[in-house]
Amino acid sequence: MASIVDTSVKHAYSSMAGAPAINGTAGSLIAALDAFLVTGWGSKAVDSASISNGVCRLNFASGKSAAEIHAVISVTGASPSALNGEQRVAAVANGWVEFKTALPDGAVSGSISFKMAPAGWVKPFAGTKLAVYQSQDPQSTKMFLRVDDTGSVSARVVGFESMTDVSSGAGAFPSLLQMPGGGYWAKSAQATAAPVNWVLFADSRKFILHIAPNTSVSANYSGGVTRGFGDDIHFRPSGDAYACSLSFANTSALGNQGAGGLDGSAVALQAMPRNYTGLGSSVLHVTAPFSGNSNTVSGMDSAFGAFPSPVDGSLRLTKKYLAESVQAAPRCELPGLFHVSQTSVFSTFKTGDIIPGTGTLAGRRLMALTPSLAYPDAPTAGSAGVSFVDVTGPWR
Repeated sequence: MASIVDTSVKHAYSSMAGAPAINGTAGSLIAALDAFLVTGWGSKAVDSASISNGVCRLNFASGKSAAEIHAVISVTGASPSALNGEQRVAAVANGWVEFKTALPDGAVSGSISFKMAPAGWVKPFAGTKLAVYQSQDPQSTKMFLRVDDTGSVSARVVGFESMTDVSSGAGAFPSLLQMPGGGYWAKSAQATAAPVNWVLFADSRKFILHIAPNTSVSANYSGGVTRGFGDDIHFRPSGDAYACSLSFANTSALGNQGAGGLDGSAVALQAMPRNYTGLGSSVLHVTAPFSGNSNTVSGMDSAFGAFPSPVDGSLRLTKKYLAESVQAAPRCELPGLFHVSQTSVFSTFKTGDIIPGTGTLAGRRLMALTPSLAYPDAPTAGSAGVSFVDVTGPWR
């Protein structure tokens, strides 16, 4: 039985109990992506369970689970069997988790367990510290992401239209001419096992990754970079079979990682396999807000003044689009992420904070991220912004 609430959007973060560690060692990014996108993680055996007043509680005495409120878990072994499958967590404590159900009150039996639900992607090819990921959604573009995690402080990433093994593919984006060896995703400021802070979000066709690489040096250096891969929401009425983007940095230098980030300024570091007509090869795009300044970081954008608005106290959010330049026609909408067209936002919100949506976003929850220009310093209101990602869904 499907959950009575939407579970299409998954999220996880580094401070969840037992979360995979991303650090400055080879393979750590792939381990986290495997767990979040493909396999799930944090399996927990349930001692007892019951349903009361539209809520199912799973009890366990083995210590805190990975599950947190608003996250999605996958339940197995329960009777009634309608409880099995994906469920969005409504409340947690050290010895239980709860989720909403339409089933009647009563006891729940069986050899029950749950884990953090994967995003539903597949890993068709793998090698030593190498991995390829693909959406298995029937409506997806079916593009491939190759991750080379043989390095320590950063990984190399390339998208492909088709692949035959972990190192052979056609239709690379970015192309070899645009970015020899692939783009960079920073993992850590140092080549050690010191963990970094990270957050992952995904639906069945797109994932967003936020890493704060300097937290391996100090927890105070919490500013991060937001990247992602997967299908965007195209605007072309006749369809856009290549509306898939890969966000990347063009250098491993930490000081330049923010350029072209999903919540950063409009730098052409979003690669798409072809243009909207379906012709040609890899085309670089920018991301820009529908309302606000295209060359500023989210939450450092003065378009609508400082937060909170002196008129109504509001936080002004807008979606972002992808285009070949800020003057070009928007090709796609970036799913999930919201740009803040105000300044002084960092003084109120930090990475991991969750706020309720209002207006057209009523009923949704949005998680804050902290994109920062401060490397390797602690972020401040003058060097860091804030963006938000919808953790409720659906994104499309």
